[in-house]
Amino acid sequence: MTDSFLTFEQNWRAFEHEHVWHPYAAMPASMQPVPVASAQGVRLILEDGRELIDGMSSWWAAIHGYNHPVLNKAVRSQLEKMSHVMFGGLTHRPAAELAALLVGLTPEPLDQVFFADSGSVSVEVAIKMAFQYWQAKGRTEKQALLTVRGGYHGDTFGAMAVCDPVTGMHHLFSHALPRHYFAPAPDCPFSGDWDDACIAGFRALLQAHHKQIAAVILEPIVQGAGGMRFYGPEYLRRVRALCDEHDVLLIFDEIATGFGRTGTLFATDRAGVSPDIMCVGKALTGGYMTLAATLTTRRISGQISKNGGAFMHGPTFMANPLACATAVASIKLLLDSPWRSRVAEIEAGFKAGLEDCRSLEAVRDVRALGAIGVVEFKDDLDMNWVQPGLVDKGVWLRPFGRLLYAMPPYVIDSKDLDRIICAMREVAAEVAAKAPQSRNRG
Repeated sequence: MTDSFLTFEQNWRAFEHEHVWHPYAAMPASMQPVPVASAQGVRLILEDGRELIDGMSSWWAAIHGYNHPVLNKAVRSQLEKMSHVMFGGLTHRPAAELAALLVGLTPEPLDQVFFADSGSVSVEVAIKMAFQYWQAKGRTEKQALLTVRGGYHGDTFGAMAVCDPVTGMHHLFSHALPRHYFAPAPDCPFSGDWDDACIAGFRALLQAHHKQIAAVILEPIVQGAGGMRFYGPEYLRRVRALCDEHDVLLIFDEIATGFGRTGTLFATDRAGVSPDIMCVGKALTGGYMTLAATLTTRRISGQISKNGGAFMHGPTFMANPLACATAVASIKLLLDSPWRSRVAEIEAGFKAGLEDCRSLEAVRDVRALGAIGVVEFKDDLDMNWVQPGLVDKGVWLRPFGRLLYAMPPYVIDSKDLDRIICAMREVAAEVAAKAPQSRNRG
C-alpha cells in the first residue's frame, strides 16, 4: 500500500468531511454525519461499536431491515448471471417477472410498466407520459399540472415543479421551474364525516383550467416529506370523479406509501380507486438498491405509440437486472410475511406511546397511520442538539423542520419500537422544556 492510501485509511472521516457532499447539507456539513460500519436487522452498527435502532428504514425503503438472508441470496444468485445489461433492444427475465408482480398487485387497469432508476425519475416519467399522451391526441394546449399544497414528489426539475412552492425545499429554483396549479392541501381528516368544502378549492381550479391541465398528481392518503400529513380516502374518490368529468389524467405518487407503509399494500387501496399513472419506488427493492417504476394503462401507452410513436425516455440503468431480481425477492418476502399485522401493531404502538406528547405546550399535533408515527411541533426543531441527542438515546431518526417522525422496518419487535417511541417522547419533553427559555430570550 502507498503511504497516501494508509493515510486515507487512518483519516477517511476527515477526507469525507472535506470532500463528500451530503443531501440537504452545506459543504462541509455543519454537523458531522454518523459513520456506519455495518447493519443487521433493525440496527445500524457504528464505527465506534455503538448500535442505533433504525427508525427511518433508510428513508422508507428498508422495510425488511438490513442484511436479510433472502434478499442477500437473491443478489448473489443474480450477480452470478449478470449484474447489468442495457434495456434498449435487450430484455431479461427479472424485469418481466417484476412487471408481472406489479401488474398483479396494483389496481386495474394499470398494466404497462416503465422502469426507472429512482423515485424522482419515475415522477418525471409520469409527467412526460401525461404530456406526450395529450400531444399524441392533438391536445397540445394541455401542458400544465394540478396538484395540492404540502406535497413532495422529488428533487429533479419536473418533480420540484409540483412540490409545495412556498413551504417546500425548492424555493431557490422557483424562477426556473414550470408554473403549475396548486389547490389547497387536503384538510379532511383520515377518519370522520366528509365535508364537501374540503374539495371546493381543488374543484374550482380544475373547472377553470381543465383545458390546459394534462394531469393531476397527488400523494395518496399521506403527504410525506412535505409535512407528514394524513387525509381521508374520500378525497381521492372525489378527485378521481372530477378528473373523469373534466378529461384530465390522474397520477398517484406511491413512492413513499407503497408496499404496506400505510397499512394497505398501496395507499390508493383505501379509496378503492385507480389512477391513470402510478409511481412506485423506495421499498420496491427492500432498500437494497435504487429502482423505481411508473405504471400506466394500455389506453395511454397505445395513444402514445399510435402510428409508430415512441415514448421519449430511457435511463441508462433502466430495469437493472440485479435490482429487478432483488425487487422480485423483496415483494415475495413481503407478501409471504404477516406484514399487515406487523404494521397494525406498529400503528397501535405509535398511537398509544406518543399520545402523552399531545399535552405538551410545544407540540402542535401527534398522529400515526400504519408504520408512521409523527410528532409535529409549533416551531422548527434545533437539529444541532436534537439529532445528536437521538443518537445518544440509541435510535436513528431524521427530523426536519417542525417534524419528529419515525417509519421503522416492519420487522421491528415491540421492545425496539418502544425504545424509538421513548426517545421521541423524551425529545418532545426536552423541546417543551427549552421552549419557554427561547421565548424569554426573544
